[in-house]
Amino acid sequence: MGTFSSTEEAREYFKGDRFATLNGMQLDELTDEQSVCSMTLGDGHKNANGGIMGGVMFTLSDLAFAALANQIHRPTVAQQVSINYLSAPKGERLIARAICKKNGRSTLVINVDVTDDTGREVAQFIGSGFKL
Repeated sequence: MGTFSSTEEAREYFKGDRFATLNGMQLDELTDEQSVCSMTLGDGHKNANGGIMGGVMFTLSDLAFAALANQIHRPTVAQQVSINYLSAPKGERLIARAICKKNGRSTLVINVDVTDDTGREVAQFIGSGFKL
């Protein structure tokens, strides 16, 4: 079992992530192997060109990364992250699925795939975390 005894306990903990929660992001699933976060898109998430702002996908990915990283070891902080934007979302929701690729003594690497609710691949996020 991870550091959280349940997904509900993790949800309570991540309510402290005010930026993500104020933008409608939520933790849907959390196990020792993966986390899933999602959000409904709205006009407040759009950029000047009418598309979804890249920071929306980044923040949702970061939340999924943080949930899984802190399930593995709490506290863990991001050490280095990168994101590749693959295509613009066409659906009404975004879903971020995180899996741990490497769990070392003091660091870990997590991949996050972001899709929309049509199944379209939107972004790929890779993060390394440092276990405090």
